[in-house]
Parts: sequence; C-alpha cells; structure tokens
Amino acid sequence: MADFLEPLFTAAEMRAAEEAYPDYPNSVPELMDRAGKAVAEAVDNRFPDARRIAIVAGSGSNGGDGRVAAGLLQANREVRVVDVKPEDEPKDLGDPDVVIDAIFGTGFTGEPRPGAARLIQQVNRLGKPVVAVDVPSGVDASTGEIAGAAIDADVTVTFHGPKVGLHVAPGRFRAGDVVVADIGLEGRETAAALVREEILRLIPAKREGDNKYTAGAVLVVGGSRGLTGAACLAARAAFRADAGYVAVAAPVSSLTVLEQQLVEVVKRPVAEDWQGRMTEEAAGSVVEAAERMRAVALGPGLGRSDSTVELVRRVLAALDLPLVVDADALWKLEPFARKEPTILTPHEGELGGLLGEPSGWISAHRLDALRRAVERFGCIVLLKGADTLIGAPGESPLVVSGNVPSLAAAGTGDVLTGIIAAFLAKGVEPRLAAAAGAVAHRRAARFTGRRRGLVAGDVVEALPDALDAPL
Repeated sequence: MADFLEPLFTAAEMRAAEEAYPDYPNSVPELMDRAGKAVAEAVDNRFPDARRIAIVAGSGSNGGDGRVAAGLLQANREVRVVDVKPEDEPKDLGDPDVVIDAIFGTGFTGEPRPGAARLIQQVNRLGKPVVAVDVPSGVDASTGEIAGAAIDADVTVTFHGPKVGLHVAPGRFRAGDVVVADIGLEGRETAAALVREEILRLIPAKREGDNKYTAGAVLVVGGSRGLTGAACLAARAAFRADAGYVAVAAPVSSLTVLEQQLVEVVKRPVAEDWQGRMTEEAAGSVVEAAERMRAVALGPGLGRSDSTVELVRRVLAALDLPLVVDADALWKLEPFARKEPTILTPHEGELGGLLGEPSGWISAHRLDALRRAVERFGCIVLLKGADTLIGAPGESPLVVSGNVPSLAAAGTGDVLTGIIAAFLAKGVEPRLAAAAGAVAHRRAARFTGRRRGLVAGDVVEALPDALDAPL
C-alpha cells in the first residue's frame, strides 16, 4: 500500500490479523491484556481527574478488554463494572465521571438486542464522557452503518489499526477522537484505505519548460444566467490549484458577469435558451472550446432542463478528455460509455437521484451507495460528505476523513470540482486526482483559519498556501 494510504480494517480483516498472531487462540488473553491496558491509559491521559468509572461490559472479548481496564483502573479510582447480562434486569450505572463502553466489539452487526439497546440509551442519557473499546457499541465496524441504538463516544480506543466504521458516516459521528493502540499484531493489507495528506506530493508543480497548456489546461462548462457564481468558483479554484490555463464555456448572456469576475479566465460563449440556460445546441461549441484542454469540469451552474440533460449526454459522448461531472450535470444522468476517465462528484442528495433512493438512505449506507454508483456508471465516483469516499471499478474504496465542518457552505463543492479538474489536467492518475482534490480542499479550508463564517471563496484563496506548505 502506498505511503500516503493508511489501512482501514473491516471486522474480517481484523479477525484475520488476530488469528495470525503466534499461538492463537491461546494467545487471546495476552492480546486482551494489552488492549485493556491501552484503554486504561487512555482514561488516565484524557480524564486524569475522573474518580468514578463505570464500565459497561458484554460477554465477549470486547467485554473482556473492558474488565482488564477495570482491574487496572481500580487501583486509584472507584470502579463499577456493569454486566450487560442478564439483559432483562435494570442496570445501575451510579454517578460516574467517565463511562467505558465495552458492550460490543468489531464483530457486531445489525441491531442491538432490546436489553443491550436500553443500556446503550442509558449510557447516552447520562451525558458523561464515554470511552469506547475498539468501536462504539451499535456501530458496524466494517461499514459505519447504524441499525439501532449506538453509543455516542467522546474517545474510541481501537486496536492495531483504524476500522472502516470509525471513519465512514454515520459511525464516524459516534466515534469521537480515535486513538489507535498497538497490541503487537503484524501489519496487513486491507481493502479500504484512509488517504493521508502526503498524497499531495503526487501533484506536480509548474516546472521549467512548462507553458500555460502543459502546466494544466482546464475548461469549465456551466455558468448559466443566475448561476454564474458556481462557474466562477470552479474556474478560480482550478487556477489556484496551479492550472496554467482556464476557460469557461457559458451562455452569451452570462458573459458580462464573467468578464467582471474572472479577469484571467478565457470566456467562450455558447448557445442558450430564453432563460439563459445552456442548450443542447451548445455541444459543438463546448467540444471546440475543449480542443487544447487537458481536462473538463462539466456542470457548475449549468442549470436544469431537458436541453441541458441532452447537452451533457452529447458532451460525454463527444469529448475524449478526462471529465469531472458535478452539480447540474448529474441531474437525470444516465449510464454512458466513455474511454477517457470520468469522475462523478455527487453529494448524498444527488447520488440519491442517480440511484433512485432517498438521500436518507444514502447517508445511512454510504459505502453500499458508493459501490452501487460505481457499478451503475462504470466510472470513478466521489461521494462528498464529512467523510469523502472515492470508488472506482475494480478498486477498493478510499476514505478522506478529517473534521472540517466549516466546509458545509454553498459553493464549496464547485471549488472541489475545479481542484480535481486541475489535478487531472496535470496528468495525475484519475482516482488519485479525486482523492488528492478532496485532501487539498480540506487542507485549504483549515488554512483559512476560519471556524465560522467561511465562504467558498476563502477556500479558493487558501489553496496556494495549502499546496505549498510542508506535509
């Protein structure tokens, strides 16, 4: 696995790592001792003033880890161990300063039994800090899905390596801070991987001998009347992501706005309808405008009509360049056949439209939704969100994680489209260009220094510093 990728374990992969440990299963108590010690150390480090600890323990190995932690913590604290079983009896958690959740481990799937669900809800209602053992109980470690009650953890101490469900929503929203504890297992390859910021080393800077075209030439197709901001953001982002040349193909009536907003960008007027939306007759002009380009961003501010749907179909069929398809170009999109790379960048609502599912289903089954989209369209799909997921035919999923809630602002998706298009234009392998684009997008948002009031233009202006700063 590349050095910019960190393995993300499923339950099966974690079980295989444990079974490969010498003298397994006789060595299970040894592994459990190390795991319990890691949990106790996390409580010591994170909550040094906590005097009363409640440990809610199941009957499996996860509960065993919790009981080991209880034995270590009781030396200088008041420790109460609450057994899940029998489930039909009321449980007294006391008045703890911290709760350790050791109910279910990585092998859990589905919905908790009624008694366990009541105990999980009881823990959550306490409103006290919770340290989860390996994975918050109720979260599927392999997918991040939550079928019923689930622990709201402040800290999750996970063993050997991070689990998929700790970084993929909705599970990631229950994990809190994730601490990875080494318990002596050997490293292993995994299907899914977490993308590190070091992936940005793949993005070439302009080199001596480059001209504006070889440095990366991008065409943005969109900017219908009333929607010019989206095209402007995508174009500026492409330039700030170090493209050498950017053009915008937009309706004639939008040119006045674009000329004022985009000094460095070339404007290509195309056919429009009476509402200032691009029409299918614009396809020929778009193809002509793309002649010297190396990548195309299709969709920012395109508008929605039957004619724009036909325009997208024609452009997809006619262009032999890498394409990023976003925003309005995703509306009513049907499967297509292209030889050149295509990257779809939907959010949950857009992907729901593509798959015929409500957005709520997408948010609850993000990895499954990603797989279905890749299978349906046969191309790279980047599913936006707090956890950005990248899938491609025949490839395992990549996860771009990191807590950047300030990006929940209008226009930031258009910025991401422009970044990815610039990276494609520089010749970066398409799947990695998508992942690197998501990383650069988040890094730039952090570089703005804004926790509140961030707007998409702030991210654009922060991109050069984010790309230049040491990794």
